[in-house]
Amino acid sequence: MKMMQEFKAFAMRGNVVDMAVGIIIGVAFGKIVSSFVSDVIMPPIGALLGGVDFSTLSVTIKEASGGVEAVTLKYGMFINTVIDFIIIAFAIFMAIKAMNSLKKKEEEKPAAPPEPPADVKLLTEIRDLLNK
Repeated sequence: MKMMQEFKAFAMRGNVVDMAVGIIIGVAFGKIVSSFVSDVIMPPIGALLGGVDFSTLSVTIKEASGGVEAVTLKYGMFINTVIDFIIIAFAIFMAIKAMNSLKKKEEEKPAAPPEPPADVKLLTEIRDLLNK
């Protein structure tokens, strides 16, 4: 039973929950970027290169025979994946850069001067009363 309590404490810690949310959002973002690359970016690039569809580019190493499928190197899919990676890496770079600039602005704000100790406050009040 102690192990279950430890697991619950671990799983409900803020860092684990934040990480899980980040992973879920990252997976969804990855799907969006993959669709963006394969459906928006690659068709115009393929058209500029003479109507090439990158997703179908491959080299056949061994032809299909009997019930065995052909062995192919799908380098077109690899090109799509590399472009996916570059876009995701750039988006993450921009997000981190924005967060760092926000942190830097917060750090640059001047902090309020520390409140004087109670004895200094009391002496200041006595001085002010004596001046009156």
